[in-house]
Amino acid sequence: MRLGLIEGDGIGPEVVRATSAVVDEALAAVGAPSVDWVRLPMGQRAIEEFGDPLPEQTLAALDELDAWILGPHDNAAYPPELRIAPGGVIRKRFGLYANIRPARAFAGIKASAPDIDLVIVRENSEGFYADRNMFAGSGEFRPTPDVAMAVGLITRQACERIAHEAFRLAAARRKRVTIVHKANVLPMTMGLFRDVCYEVARGYPGVEVDDEHVDAAAAHLVRAARYYDVLVTENLFGDILSDLAGELSGSLGLAASLNCSATKAMAQAVHGAAPTLAGHNRANPAALQLSAAMLLHWLGIRDNNRTLSSAGERIERAVAATFAAGIATADLGGLASTSEFTEQVGARVHRR
Repeated sequence: MRLGLIEGDGIGPEVVRATSAVVDEALAAVGAPSVDWVRLPMGQRAIEEFGDPLPEQTLAALDELDAWILGPHDNAAYPPELRIAPGGVIRKRFGLYANIRPARAFAGIKASAPDIDLVIVRENSEGFYADRNMFAGSGEFRPTPDVAMAVGLITRQACERIAHEAFRLAAARRKRVTIVHKANVLPMTMGLFRDVCYEVARGYPGVEVDDEHVDAAAAHLVRAARYYDVLVTENLFGDILSDLAGELSGSLGLAASLNCSATKAMAQAVHGAAPTLAGHNRANPAALQLSAAMLLHWLGIRDNNRTLSSAGERIERAVAATFAAGIATADLGGLASTSEFTEQVGARVHRR
């Protein structure tokens, strides 16, 4: 199995190494073949070597891969003429239309919502994100120096495919989907999103469905997160709500995510590059390790390979067991370094 490995900026090299090490241990624990890691440049190091934060050779190599792990990037620190968001470029190029973002509380970690266990299914290809809702150019523009405008894009096709992702996921969980929208003030765009999701819901009679305005959903997440199972929403709303849900679960340092299409997938933690922590062996690798577990599970489902799914489940259990044992990095109130936390997770993946 060949998987891409893109370290990125800031703490990226540390958390990516910690994640690949845990994946290797999990695959060994279930008797799966080892990974052929394909290391690819991105970010500041790529700028220094190639003059581009996302070199064409990296994109060309990803063309030949089905899955990869992406470290965080610090594009705010790139030179102005190179200030792209590499993750967004990759998602657009490879049609990674679904962004799956779970949020759950872990024993041993203080959480504002200790009973949270939900998944936000974020449409990843259009919506109100101007960098990916046009074939060419950007959906954000300035017709005069004093006027700025943005275009929101909602299509039936994108709504249908993200709704199917949400309902399939809910069918394997607690069988409840909440459609999150803002159709009261955006009746055409958000109304289309809501209505198409309800149309798709008819094909899943065993899954309960309701809908909420995004502002109400944000308030209800804070007050009663336990109510939610799977939330499906557009790009911008999903980005905001998943950060809120991650913080409610204890920290954005726990927020995993998977970007995927039917054929390709990318594991990417929600948090940023935290450049001030880089090189100090203090970064929390849990979010990217949990993202990699999602990637293995996705590969297992796609390829009907129970061994890969089992390896992903072992990583999830090992991270949870490490937290339950009182072992965590400083951002979560613990004393463990990046390497110490990774050693503990790596040891626990071998336990049934």
